[in-house]
Amino acid sequence: MHVLVFGKSGQVATEISRQASVTALGRQDSDLSDPERCASIIKEIQPDVVINAAAYTAVDKAEDEVGLANTVNGSAPTAMAQAAAESRIPFLHVSTDYVFSGEGQNFSKPQDSVAPCNAYGRSKLLGEEGVRAAGGNHVILRTSWVFSAHGNNFVKTMLRLADQTNELSIVSDQIGGPTPAADIARALLIMAEAMVSGQIGGTYHFAGTPVTSWCDFASEIFAQAGRKVHLIGIPTKDYPTPAKRPLNSRMDCLDIERDFGIKCPDWNLGLVDVLKDLGIKT
Repeated sequence: MHVLVFGKSGQVATEISRQASVTALGRQDSDLSDPERCASIIKEIQPDVVINAAAYTAVDKAEDEVGLANTVNGSAPTAMAQAAAESRIPFLHVSTDYVFSGEGQNFSKPQDSVAPCNAYGRSKLLGEEGVRAAGGNHVILRTSWVFSAHGNNFVKTMLRLADQTNELSIVSDQIGGPTPAADIARALLIMAEAMVSGQIGGTYHFAGTPVTSWCDFASEIFAQAGRKVHLIGIPTKDYPTPAKRPLNSRMDCLDIERDFGIKCPDWNLGLVDVLKDLGIKT
């Protein structure tokens, strides 16, 4: 199975390349600010399956760079999906819980109404809509709170801050499922193989379990890493950011287990692996 991956240095793309032999394209190979070029690459290479693991992920910056975010997260995956559909190539696209409003306490299902609360979420929703409209066999995989030993993420930020201070104030009223990038990569590869064999895709959720807060996630990071940091839980309103954050990132992941046999990962176990990857004894 020849897998073409858009993304090379990102968290999920890195893990895909660690788990399988793929053709991974970095920014120098396929700049997502040029959607037509992305589409032409698919037509030139003609792989068995395409996975888009690249995105504009600077949530706060997206408030000022709406056009670029919409191009990278909206127009580019739309063009990819159209090219894949024309060649009858299955297309998998990584999306986010940020397409939802983040209100309430319910676990969002794939078919629930969407209402992004910030520019980043709206740009990702544009991509979802474009992928569906392309009409090909596709998977939209929504995930949340991605972490790994690569790139920028909450785990690495907490470890860096632990070396600088012994007390931190962390938001405690945002609830979601931290998700190891390695497990997202594994899920994508399983789904890709099934789709190449003829299985029909759709929109799915995949997030770590159990749900937790950022503050409690930080507490477990420090506990496993042996860092002594006093944590103070604070409400979101006391930590203002340019982009509004969803308070509720809970996602219902039953569909992916039903259709592909993929169970959601225990993020505690994923954290053990990531810390080992970073050379930290637990």
